[in-house]
Amino acid sequence: MYELSALEAALGSSIYAGKLHFSPVTGSTNTDALEAARAGAPHGSVFFTDEQTAGRGRGDHAWHSASAQGVYVSVLLRPELPAVRLPLLPLAAGLAAAEAIAEASGLTADLRWPNDLLLGERKTGGILAEAQTDSGIVSYAVVGIGINVHQSRFAPDLATPATSLDLESGRVISRQALLIALLESLEQETLALRGAAEAKTIPQRVGLASTWVRGRRVEVHGPQACTGITEGLDENGFLLVRTANGLMRIQTGGIRAA
Repeated sequence: MYELSALEAALGSSIYAGKLHFSPVTGSTNTDALEAARAGAPHGSVFFTDEQTAGRGRGDHAWHSASAQGVYVSVLLRPELPAVRLPLLPLAAGLAAAEAIAEASGLTADLRWPNDLLLGERKTGGILAEAQTDSGIVSYAVVGIGINVHQSRFAPDLATPATSLDLESGRVISRQALLIALLESLEQETLALRGAAEAKTIPQRVGLASTWVRGRRVEVHGPQACTGITEGLDENGFLLVRTANGLMRIQTGGIRAA
């Protein structure tokens, strides 16, 4: 169980102070955060739960959220961000999540563009960013992050085999410590995203943290389906893939090993 008073104390000097919203069970923390955003909830509002009954991943994929087994959290941001930088947001969140995983467990997470957290070849987490823009400016964005912590069993038909922090580390990882580290890292990455110069470093840092964005043969799924070798990210965070027909700039979709 989360110790809510300790969480409030740990985050008392952050953008999240006084804005933590915990529900033992909810449909989807992203849905909760989006509804709150439309109702005027402030920047830094956090919605987290022990269990989601209708957890969502990118592309309307379901995200299984077993009770008290993982971190399931969504953060409402009002970042005063040009809409052109919006594709960088899930990448920045991935960097924050990888840093938090390292701090809480000592494990090194791999970032599979655009939104997957892997340990080796197994998936341990994912990111879902949803936003509303107005006249070229981000009115609000919701960043949802799910990380498997205590799970020991997974469905056999997953597109990517799954794992958890406990399984990979061989010890019980604190969900509380992971959540604190995650929120603290996300605050710093959000600040970096707001600065033009700092935002330009995000694709470069993802490139250093990921084995997927350069020199990897992949299949791209989605409207720009293709197969080729990854050649890095452009300044907007889009994936470059060298195919038999030339260089493709992948703006949406997902990738798997080919």
